[in-house]
Amino acid sequence: MITSRSRRPARPRGRTTARLAVAGVLAATAAALPAPTAQAAGSVVKVTGSQGAWQLTVDGAPYTVKGLTWGPSVADAGRYMPDVKSMGVNTIRTWGTDATTKPLLDSAAENGIKVIAGFWLQPGGGPGSGGCVNYLTDTAYKNDMLAEFPKWVEAYKDHEGVLMWNVGNESVLGLQNCYSGDELERQRDAYTTFVNEIAKKIHAVDPNHPVTSTDAWTGAWPYYKKNAPDLDLYAVNSYDAVCDIRATWESGGYDKPYIVTEGGPAGEWEVPDDANGIPDEPTDVAKAKGYQRAWDCVNGHQGVSLGATLFHYGTEYDFGGVWFNLLPAGQKRLSYYAVKEAYGADTSGDNTPPVISGMTVDKASAVEAGKPFTFRASVSDPDGDALTHQVLVNSKYIDDSGQLTDADFTDRGDGTFEVTAPDKLGVWKVYLKSTDGKGNVGIETKSFTVVPPKVDGVNLASGKPAEASSFQPDSVGCPCPAANAVDGSFDTRWASEWADQQWIQVDLGATTSFDHVQLAWEAAYAKAYTVQTSDNGQDWNTVHTETAGNGGIDDIPVTGNARYVRVSTSERGTPWGYSLYEFGVYRR
Repeated sequence: MITSRSRRPARPRGRTTARLAVAGVLAATAAALPAPTAQAAGSVVKVTGSQGAWQLTVDGAPYTVKGLTWGPSVADAGRYMPDVKSMGVNTIRTWGTDATTKPLLDSAAENGIKVIAGFWLQPGGGPGSGGCVNYLTDTAYKNDMLAEFPKWVEAYKDHEGVLMWNVGNESVLGLQNCYSGDELERQRDAYTTFVNEIAKKIHAVDPNHPVTSTDAWTGAWPYYKKNAPDLDLYAVNSYDAVCDIRATWESGGYDKPYIVTEGGPAGEWEVPDDANGIPDEPTDVAKAKGYQRAWDCVNGHQGVSLGATLFHYGTEYDFGGVWFNLLPAGQKRLSYYAVKEAYGADTSGDNTPPVISGMTVDKASAVEAGKPFTFRASVSDPDGDALTHQVLVNSKYIDDSGQLTDADFTDRGDGTFEVTAPDKLGVWKVYLKSTDGKGNVGIETKSFTVVPPKVDGVNLASGKPAEASSFQPDSVGCPCPAANAVDGSFDTRWASEWADQQWIQVDLGATTSFDHVQLAWEAAYAKAYTVQTSDNGQDWNTVHTETAGNGGIDDIPVTGNARYVRVSTSERGTPWGYSLYEFGVYRR
């Protein structure tokens, strides 16, 4: 995975989740960093031709960008660059350029590959991507970048690994996370005007390499057309909409060519939701076709489209890595070979990854927490290789975690897999990963909703009076009073203040026997707590103690005979307070 200095954040997609967070944020490099030694014998790269008949040339020879965005660390460039070359790739794209870049350029040049070297500008394309700059008033930031970027252009302009310079990534879109209305329009004009200032500075230092600027949609191009005439070409990140670029270019009356700097199959923000209300991730087969389709559309706009760097030659093995990476954890997928074939490399001797199809989860809308559930899939290997399976789960749509976690499972041998469900409520994803022992992998995923396990008997607490030491009146989804924890709904919750010592109690109305307590924690759970009973609401008897709580569902077989039942917390499991969807007291 690329170092944090060059990590590229996700951009928003009209929902709280965001796509793959990989390579790209570049903070301004400290002026004290020494410039690396320049390497002579750089190429002369030009955009030549005229309206609708452009081409990119390198030392006078026509050059079509057949590229990939670059994910591995600079330290791993020597390990992966020969593989990139074997795929028919001639270009890689980065999001940040600084003192650490030279070894990557060196490795690329050694393998006959050129680099679209990026420079990061705030805010980028998504939340958390580096802050909100005021491009009308923040002269200090702009002056820093105007000094910073040309410094590295000077350092690397004679390096044979450089193809072009790329200023910014998705900021015309990303500014909507900082501004709105007329001010958003003013900022977008100011940003693209500033990009033009940088382009002029770079051209003054390096007249031998083009300058472009990437955004997330062709809707950004009118701003560049209006405010950035010194760009040599435009650049856009486009996935499912990649085949629409030609029509928007033609209708927009543009007078510059373009490249696609990210592209591939449909992203999380472009697919329909599944039955559980989350984006329905395409299959491996569909993703492979998506890369071929993207390249066909890019390559089909002759004389205007100068090529693409498809997304993503990355090894990250997480939620986003599985969605987009050609080789998560270094294992090659169908998409890897689709790109290789699209770029004209020889695939005749390649082993083919396993193919998974028809994956379904039984009772996917109501999987009981901590209980077994099954899913089914047809798994085959075109080469007849013996397969090894792994099952993983992910909680992205609950807590925004990208991590994939191994799940306990049983392979029944007939395409049916039995899995132990997590105990945290909400929509999860389950992944089937099948490997062939030859460096290839097939991965498919489906969603399932974890619900509380059924408890036999009557919930004595349902609808009864409840009190708490505190509650949050105005945080997200609140007010969240104690009564929300006994209303029978998992759409409401009790939420306490952000402090360790808190309690919630329910009045059963009369002294009553019970034999089970179920606590359904929201994300903010108690690591340590006791369950207490009382007949008068003042004198309490502890009937259960928990010192290693981990949230989710706590099913507690505990007997009692009391009017009041209280959960008294002493240690939080998160930096927030405590939050319960439901507090059930049962009698069988």
